[in-house]
Amino acid sequence: MFSFSDADMFSRRCVWVNGPVIVGAGPSGLAVAAGLKQQGVPFVILERADCVASLWQKRTYDRLKLHLPKKFCQLPEYPFPDHYPEYPSKRQFIEYLESYAANFDISPQFNECVQSAKYDEACRLWRIRTVCRSGSEVEYICQWLVVATGENAEGVVPEIDGLKEFGGEVIHASGYKSGENFRGKKVLVVGCGNSGMEVSLDLCNYGAKPSMVVRSSVHVLPREIFGKSTFEVAIFMLKWLPLWLVDKVLLFLAWTVLGKTENYGLKRPSVGPFELKNTQGKTPVLDIGALERIRSGEIQVVPAIKRFSCGNVELVNGENLEIDAVVLATGYCSNVPYWLQESEFFSKNGFPKSPFQNAWKGKAGLYAVGFTRRGLSGVSADAVQISQDIAKIWKDDLKQKKQKVPNHRRCISTF
Repeated sequence: MFSFSDADMFSRRCVWVNGPVIVGAGPSGLAVAAGLKQQGVPFVILERADCVASLWQKRTYDRLKLHLPKKFCQLPEYPFPDHYPEYPSKRQFIEYLESYAANFDISPQFNECVQSAKYDEACRLWRIRTVCRSGSEVEYICQWLVVATGENAEGVVPEIDGLKEFGGEVIHASGYKSGENFRGKKVLVVGCGNSGMEVSLDLCNYGAKPSMVVRSSVHVLPREIFGKSTFEVAIFMLKWLPLWLVDKVLLFLAWTVLGKTENYGLKRPSVGPFELKNTQGKTPVLDIGALERIRSGEIQVVPAIKRFSCGNVELVNGENLEIDAVVLATGYCSNVPYWLQESEFFSKNGFPKSPFQNAWKGKAGLYAVGFTRRGLSGVSADAVQISQDIAKIWKDDLKQKKQKVPNHRRCISTF
């Protein structure tokens, strides 16, 4: 059935997987795996780190909490514990995900980094090549490939004139844990999204002096409006009102709670927050206290950067600031283009080309989960569709071949 060159046979171990290979053991990969487990479909889940949800465990700041109420963030068939607060902490969410994996008996192959994945037209199967931490290579061969590496696989580090000559500490937000090491220091936070705002707030809490770079317009909304989650209020209104009207109502309510953000250097986009999210994937900032620190002057809002020099940054308005450190809250990107050798379903930016309603399924057994920019609720919806779709095909194939369903413990055969 298969033909391998001598070089292939001796340079790496080849593994046949009776079900799909899932790349990524974050919330997206775990949700798909749980759905497959419930359907009795065997699978292999590959993870480059040594734990589930490595983004949450290794590359997030300590003060992080879920921005939305827990009921919008739970994965399929497994609600959060009742004693968890409305907005679980980073540690609580990690414990939830570890419990989720244990509950569904999901055992990822840790410390395996996918180097390439390519569809073999000759045998009509996917070939996924990995490198283990030990340096050994493995090639997985399967009928279905689920890309679950998500929107935030790699931190984006922009090229800024003079940054290499700055001389002080420069870290990406993914490497920031707390403001403990920045007490009394002047810190430039580059970026004004949720990460930039929260890092700036955290720096204030530790006695640092943050300046936050705001290059473009941004929607800032209160996390709650009159005791209700802003997101929940919007979802309720969308059942009865068109999106444009919901945006107008939200902005009016935000004004009553926060005031006019333009007065503090935070200009709003001309497009409403939910329309902007749907069309461009830009998430509004949910304020949890940073705006009050901006009003008081504890967080200074500054315009775009022109260039860095030793211990200094020059802004586009000609102003110069002396700073001790830089935190790049410049976002994340998909790493799919680096390893997936496919161009029909995924675009060059690592996201599916199709609109989010159809962004979960490609051709030749290719699936994507966690790329619709709809948060954890979008992840859950995609995961359910993917697991059900694969299970249907897998079971139909078994019926046609009159084979028994393989046991999970025997889902891998090694050549």
